[in-house]
Amino acid sequence: MKPRPTLLTEAQLLTSGHRMVAGMDEVGRGALAGPVCVGVVVVTSATSEPPEGLADSKLLEAGERSALIAPLQKWAHDWSLGWASAAEIDSEGLVAALRMAGLRALEGLREPPLAVVLDGRHDWLTVPADLFSPQEADYAVHMQIKADQTCASVAAASVLAKVARDQAMVRLAKLHPEYGWTANKGYGTRRHAEALSRFGPSTEHRRTWALPTTQDGPDVRG
Repeated sequence: MKPRPTLLTEAQLLTSGHRMVAGMDEVGRGALAGPVCVGVVVVTSATSEPPEGLADSKLLEAGERSALIAPLQKWAHDWSLGWASAAEIDSEGLVAALRMAGLRALEGLREPPLAVVLDGRHDWLTVPADLFSPQEADYAVHMQIKADQTCASVAAASVLAKVARDQAMVRLAKLHPEYGWTANKGYGTRRHAEALSRFGPSTEHRRTWALPTTQDGPDVRG
């Protein structure tokens, strides 16, 4: 049985003084090609229970994710997507590119939230401070292990980002059909590795990465 995410974490933050809480998640971190996409979903104290069937996007089939898009967009107080291209990943590094995409997603909201819930242990959203230009965010970042499975706003963000990125990779596959992106969405499958060996990288590949020319293990999807 898939873990059912709840609004418990979000409710705790809302009762502690935050008027709006956002869940954020990224998709495409481990792909060999294509952009990363970051989804953000905002909830308030008036937000109802999440749509039936919501779960971490990795635990859902493609059809289940697609069926959730309209209900999630209606359920959320606000939502947005942010992107960073393969070229930006190459030029800025993966973590910085994730941050760029996350900040772009926040900029797409009608009103910025005061709290953001991120999955995992590493805060990739907060701009690092340095001695000459300290940065202070307008929001507090709250890290939570497996938030994509337990927090409804984060799970919703993961679904919105996953479906959008998959659709983007299908469109890119029409320009580069040799890599099989319609099926593998830019991740490191055997067919993808064989195509890299035969054709070399495309403009959508992350060229600073150690791109494989063969892969003996199982397909990797995310």
